[in-house]
Amino acid sequence: MRLLVGLGNPGARYADNRHNIGFMVIEEIARAARAAPWRRKFQGEIAETTLDGERVLLLKPQTYMNESGRAVSEAQRFYKIALEDIVVFHDELDLAPAKLRVKKGGGNAGHNGLRSITAQCGNDYRRVRLGIGHPGDKKAVHAYVLSDFAKAEQPWVEDLARACADHAGLLARREDAAFQNKVHLAMADRGWGGKDDKRD
Repeated sequence: MRLLVGLGNPGARYADNRHNIGFMVIEEIARAARAAPWRRKFQGEIAETTLDGERVLLLKPQTYMNESGRAVSEAQRFYKIALEDIVVFHDELDLAPAKLRVKKGGGNAGHNGLRSITAQCGNDYRRVRLGIGHPGDKKAVHAYVLSDFAKAEQPWVEDLARACADHAGLLARREDAAFQNKVHLAMADRGWGGKDDKRD
């Protein structure tokens, strides 16, 4: 069993926030994989599916971002999922918009959702960092992540979610580098190649 987690804040008020791009991606994976309907469990919403022959549990914590680890740890314990089989999709300020990186472990870079998961589960889970760019001023970060994507940003957000969904089976098979490469190529094909951001 693999556990794929999308991070965000619950409720309509936050639905289109930059901070909720993890929810957007995990919802697209569920749709594309024809997952079972979402249901409430583990202080979150879960949906089960199969990706490339692997059983996968999709999870959207409903605890608010800074308590995400409670939902993740409950699901992990229930299904006895190894830490390296947990993949967390989250917004990343230090990557340019439309960019993506996959890494295992590492620091949490001030991300409250990651900090909570690390505190509850340990640090060596896999992270899919979804670039949203940085507002340029540290003081503006809180308002920036809790504001909605601009209309002009919606196309790349949708394309990134679709590319992640198209290649999510590679994550289920633990082929992280191949997943990252396939998504990068898919985004470049859709015109989001651009200049790479090296701040990671």
